[in-house]
Amino acid sequence: MVKKSCFTMVLTAALVLQGCGGSGSPPSAVAPSPSPSPTPPPSSQCTVRERQLWAERLIREWYLFPEELPASLDPGQFSTVDDFIDALTANARAAGKDRFFTFVTSIAEENAFINQGQTAAFGIRLRYDEAARRVFVLDVFETGPAFTAGFDRGAELLAVGNSPGALVSVASLMASGGSAAVSDALGPSEAGITRTLEFRLNGQTRTVTVTKAQFDIPPVSSRFGVQILPDGAGGEVGYVNLRTFINTAETPLRDAFSRFRTAGVNRVVIDYRYNSGGLVRIAELSGDLLGRNRLASDVSSITRFRPSKSSENETRLFRPVPESIAPQGLAFITTDASASASEFVINAMVPWLRGNLAMVGEDSFGKPVGQIAFDRAVCDDRLRVVAFQTENADRRGEYYNGLASLVEAQGGRTCQANDNPDFPMGSLAEPSTARAISAIRGDICVPIDGVANTATADAAPTRGLLAARRPNAAQRELPGLF
Repeated sequence: MVKKSCFTMVLTAALVLQGCGGSGSPPSAVAPSPSPSPTPPPSSQCTVRERQLWAERLIREWYLFPEELPASLDPGQFSTVDDFIDALTANARAAGKDRFFTFVTSIAEENAFINQGQTAAFGIRLRYDEAARRVFVLDVFETGPAFTAGFDRGAELLAVGNSPGALVSVASLMASGGSAAVSDALGPSEAGITRTLEFRLNGQTRTVTVTKAQFDIPPVSSRFGVQILPDGAGGEVGYVNLRTFINTAETPLRDAFSRFRTAGVNRVVIDYRYNSGGLVRIAELSGDLLGRNRLASDVSSITRFRPSKSSENETRLFRPVPESIAPQGLAFITTDASASASEFVINAMVPWLRGNLAMVGEDSFGKPVGQIAFDRAVCDDRLRVVAFQTENADRRGEYYNGLASLVEAQGGRTCQANDNPDFPMGSLAEPSTARAISAIRGDICVPIDGVANTATADAAPTRGLLAARRPNAAQRELPGLF
């Protein structure tokens, strides 16, 4: 049986189970920092054609939607492995089931990110609006060079250049090439890449030169990630903001809930607003931390593979841990960037809390599926294949257009709220945080309309998190990261 511990399970090219990776726990030791360049592979094993055929064989064996695969496809029509995989999965993408969730990435890069959050970047997450031709900073990682340079949430990126004398305005970049032009101007995700950035924050405009560096992303912010907030009615609410479900999230999550438990706090806001997923192991732990009063027979989640792989199906029960609490009220903050493991936790908790659970903000992305992964170490290739879907104890899943309607159908509540970067996340003045606390109090709210994610796949959006043309492992899990 495939070991069920993550959204991506890693098997070797010989199909021997080795562990978990990608959106799951990695199969080998953490790559050193900086990650070494892989040894050039033997050309006979790592030609584009050989890699394409390897990927096709595994996709045809494990893909969750075999009926969506073309009967045949000539790999010779495609110059890259990525293009060939995108063509294989085009029908599922058109149906909204696989929105580029099946792909090849670097084993070394993914292991470094999943194990410790390692990446090479400025350390900011960016949102763009093509109609307004503007780009804003949504989050800044405390360990990255941009934080040292003075960036923070709410900053507007005004111009980018290779030097102080070569600045090009964001408005001009947007006019000439849309969001992709801004992404290209920021340069590749490599340590040592230097850019001059002009930005405005708190009414002041600054120009700084910043160099991308290797650093470890903290999954929970040391500044605002864990708080105990007043509820406005004489009580208290715990708040935790989880940026990503990677291995290093376990300790701060346990510490957060230990703090809530010690303080006697049993109403919690969990902020997943830009969290696009990661390890199922951490998602399951999150459910366990909310399951102090769950019985040993209570179902947390159900995993289903395609019929030919049904022997891999699994029902996972709650496993309370010493830090667990028994929530009397629970609110999740989401946006259309909240996906995968984030949605997994929300869906898992609805059957057990019903009317005491609220989803606040915007509808989520809609990814009720997970990947297994196969390694071909000689080529530093990790193929991630959509191979299973998840359900909760009510056997509810299939939320490809977002989770809001499913939450409501199971007795939970949804409440619309804006994400305002002018205020810190977790601030009582920030609309989504304030609405989440209000929802826990039981105040009346306007439900989420649930229409944000009905489009299928290849149409370019006009606003959202800024994407790299060829995202690395960290950028796949943290869209908007630069």
